Parts: sequence; structure tokens; C-alpha cells
Amino acid sequence: MSKVWPVSGGGRAVEVPPERLTGWFARFAARHGGVVTTSVTPGRCLVTAADGTTASVAAAFGEFTPGSESEGLVLDALLAHALAPRRIGLLLVRLGGHSIGVAQDGVVLVSTTDSHQVHGRNKAGGWSQQRYARRREGQARVALQAAADDAARVLAPPARLGELDAVVLGGDRQALEALRGDRRLGEVFALASPRVLDVPEPRRAVLDEAAERARAVEVVVRETPRNS
Repeated sequence: MSKVWPVSGGGRAVEVPPERLTGWFARFAARHGGVVTTSVTPGRCLVTAADGTTASVAAAFGEFTPGSESEGLVLDALLAHALAPRRIGLLLVRLGGHSIGVAQDGVVLVSTTDSHQVHGRNKAGGWSQQRYARRREGQARVALQAAADDAARVLAPPARLGELDAVVLGGDRQALEALRGDRRLGEVFALASPRVLDVPEPRRAVLDEAAERARAVEVVVRETPRNS
């Protein structure tokens, strides 16, 4: 089943595997009275249905081959972009652990996974709370340092970076921002796609799923409000 979630400004986002895009857009057209136009720019493919509903896809890796606005449903540029073979770095981080790897067309080729204990917040007050907070901060520093070290080892070597078409991030945004400040990972984050995958505590199985999701196309659907 495709992953679906609400997006800011109204509407919803749907993850669609590249191989299912043709069928997904055919069903989209059937539900909304057909497709009127398809517009492709370097950064976006926008499909507009007869009832005003739109389905848009932002270019996740590089750019689309642009074309002028076309009548009806024209998916050539989108499919070529989505189905292109790619080698992608994966960097999944939460305070309790990380999983890092390299995937080719959805299959993990190289990986490392580790976990670290980071206690939750203590609701007690006073000195006990302060001591607990310091202990938690120390555990978090150790966990993030381990994640940065593994990311530098797996993704940052020049020979490895030269093989990557992009890097896909996932997990906790604060943890990722902490890693972004590590000078060894500057070029890794320079390759990062804007999209950040929402993932549970990183494990090898989560990395395998993320490798498949990294290939998926994020389609944002916005429906025209109905008059009351």
C-alpha cells in the first residue's frame, strides 16, 4: 500500500513506486474526469484534471527534461526521470541509533547499523532532573558522534562520493542537523535530496525499506474546494 500523509497548504502526498506511476495516473484521471494538461518544467511536473484537481511531482534528483504544456496526460519526462538507474547514499539517524548505506536501484549494497541507549526525559524536578538531563545529553552526544563517524566512513570517502547520484536522509531532523555541522560530511549533505524520510528507529530492515522508498515518487494531490 502506498504511503500517504497530509501536506501543508492542504492536500496530501503519496509515495508511488516508479513502476506504478502509469497505473496511478490512469486511476487519477478516471477519478477526476480525465486530464486536461500536463506541464513540465525543470523542477516540476504538474498534471491538471478536468475538475481542477492537480497532481504535482517535484524533481527529486536533478531536473526533468523540460517541455511545453501538453494536452492530456503525458508522462514521458516523469517516467524517464523516475526510472533512471541511480546509486543513492542513505543516512538514517535518530538519537537511539543510525543506519547508513549505499543502494543501487532500491537494493542495499553496503551498510552499517548501530544503536545507542539514550534515556527519555525525566519529569522529576530539582537536582535529580538536572543530573538526569546532563546524563541524557552525554548519551546523545555519544550516539551522534558514532553516527557521524560511520557516515564519514561509509559515505564520505572521495571514491564513494564520486559514485553517488544523490543522498537521501531519514529520521530525526534535529539529529540530522547536528550531523550536518560535521565538516567531514559537508559533501555528503551537499548531495542530499530536500526530502527527509519519516522512519522509525533505524535498523537494517528499515534501511532496506528506505532504499525502496528513496526511489518512490512523491506526488502531491490538491483538490479544488467544492462550493457549499
